[in-house]
Amino acid sequence: MTNDSMNQTPKVAVVILNWNGIKYLRQFLPSVMSSTWPNLEIVVGDNASSDGSGEFIKQKYPCIRIIQNDQNYGFTGGYNEVLARVEADYFILLNSDVEVSPGWIEPVIKLMESDPLIAAAAPKIKSFAQKGYFEHAGAAGGFIDCFGYPFCQGRMFYEIEEDMGQYRHSREVFWATGAAMFIKKHCWDEANGFDDRFFAHMEEIDLCWRLKNIGYKVMYCAESEVYHLGGGTLNVENPFKTFLNFRNNLLLLQNNLPFWRALFIITVRIWMDLLAIFRFLGEGKRKDAWAVSRAHQNFVLNILKGRRRKTGPLQTAAAKLQIKHYPLKGIYKGSIVWAFFKQKKTHFTELDPVDFF
Repeated sequence: MTNDSMNQTPKVAVVILNWNGIKYLRQFLPSVMSSTWPNLEIVVGDNASSDGSGEFIKQKYPCIRIIQNDQNYGFTGGYNEVLARVEADYFILLNSDVEVSPGWIEPVIKLMESDPLIAAAAPKIKSFAQKGYFEHAGAAGGFIDCFGYPFCQGRMFYEIEEDMGQYRHSREVFWATGAAMFIKKHCWDEANGFDDRFFAHMEEIDLCWRLKNIGYKVMYCAESEVYHLGGGTLNVENPFKTFLNFRNNLLLLQNNLPFWRALFIITVRIWMDLLAIFRFLGEGKRKDAWAVSRAHQNFVLNILKGRRRKTGPLQTAAAKLQIKHYPLKGIYKGSIVWAFFKQKKTHFTELDPVDFF
């Protein structure tokens, strides 16, 4: 390809955030290096690793750019720090434990280039361990219910579906997974990136919600698929992960709902979370039960201290647009908890399409 034709092709930066993940870099970087997008930069942002990750990349992949953070800023702060130093038309935020195919980028960029209102998108996320099944973190595009519980096409709570072609069509969704998120740089800048308070988990849902409040779309691209190992940093049994999920879900609602609606929904959610505490206690998971309690305490303490997401002119404008844009496409009108646990609807296809905005 000539330089002129490459200059006409959007520049894409695949940015992998790493923290002591040398074993994943060894295993999965070769597939990323096989990507066929012509105008591509591969960047590894390192959160002050101590396992020799940086030295490994310099020796094995000298063509990869390394951006070193001076400490571990978590997923949110780490990406905010790194992406401030990357120039491209599109960012792809890719977990270090994801296997890709050579042509995985092309279908997603083609979809996003088709509509200037598309800000973010994600490919189909399947399990690296069981490649015929979807993976928990994103599956075939994310949705959310009226109480702020996230779920996916292909994954509701702990129920993971086999990929039988049931989600073979691309569509607008509510959120795109941070395991393999494509986002236009100007949209990332407009939203001011991730909310650092999240540290990790649900930060991509918050970002997508803020983008939708501004007026953008988020898409699922069925023509591209990647394979995610999952649990590389925090496994599902880790109480810290439980803390982050419950605390961040409340932050998510605080950030994006109009004040009085947020007050009502958060109050309901705290009572619903008490059921989760009793469930954890019944299962003998005392540390997880305590993690939910700590999540509530931390959230309330931050409110009392007046800690909110820093807002600039763009966030202020987005806040004014919330009521105008709410309800947003991709929201389930009912309770997914009720549908799953009481009505036994364990697959996304069992939900009535008329029950979605």
